[in-house]
Amino acid sequence: MKALVIVDVQNDFMPTGTLPVPQGDQIIPFINAEMTQGYDLIVATQDWHPATHKSFASQHAGKKPFEVIQLGGIDQILWPDHCVQGTFGAELHKDLDIRPITAIFRKGMNPEVDSYSAFFDNNKQNNTGLHGFLQDKGITELVFCGLAGDFCVAYSANDAKALGYKVSLFDKGIRSINC
Repeated sequence: MKALVIVDVQNDFMPTGTLPVPQGDQIIPFINAEMTQGYDLIVATQDWHPATHKSFASQHAGKKPFEVIQLGGIDQILWPDHCVQGTFGAELHKDLDIRPITAIFRKGMNPEVDSYSAFFDNNKQNNTGLHGFLQDKGITELVFCGLAGDFCVAYSANDAKALGYKVSLFDKGIRSINC
């Protein structure tokens, strides 16, 4: 059984968002078309940060976006405020066809630790529930797409491999921050 995992196709990651992924909007038509390719299940993720999230540079006096600090014993890139719970920036992009999506898994809600992966927070202390959901549905193979390829998509794919899934990437449906 095979699932498509759409990672963080949210307004704040679009070219006009607070943490823009270059050409992030260009993947949406490809993802919409890919969803029609006979997957057994389609799920999505959503960054869903509290306004006080410690991965935000704004929460650290004198720090600027993209500086690196230690947070909870691990390296943390400080980001511009993005995908704050309940804001327009946190919403899935309006052109993404959400009708085929069975479930949306939110991540990054603990203000003390970031969560790039669709499965775990960055220190692997808490899970999102996605793995259990996929197991309950009998999914053994995952195809990833979304934003950003060099962070959330990569972390998700790596965790999926470690969890025993067969993993592939839908390249036309991925853009990265560091292109």
